[in-house]
Amino acid sequence: VQLQASGGGLVQAGGSLRLSCAASGLTFSKNNMGWFRQVPGKEREFVASISANSISRYYADSVKGRCTISRDNAKNTVYLQMNSLKAEDTSIYYCGASLTGVWEHAYWGQGTLVTVSS
Repeated sequence: VQLQASGGGLVQAGGSLRLSCAASGLTFSKNNMGWFRQVPGKEREFVASISANSISRYYADSVKGRCTISRDNAKNTVYLQMNSLKAEDTSIYYCGASLTGVWEHAYWGQGTLVTVSS
């Protein structure tokens, strides 16, 4: 299983970024997909998730209203649109894939760095 995250970078506060995660080696359409983030020295935290059929979407309170998770099963890709970025959104963003929705059992990609300057 490979999950290739991209789209991170340096952006000013208030700006936007769109993260992408391309998946291979798994049946993408059967997996719940999620975005998590981690600052070095801290625990990985949940950002957003989307069910296999896109019906259910969940967001952390810290990003609700500013981020939108979506997926394209034809392209085996999940996205995270992030708007109104804040300095505290600075982190390494990881995408995960889980058949069960239990993220402790997920596959993880290598992460993409998002840096928000204030």
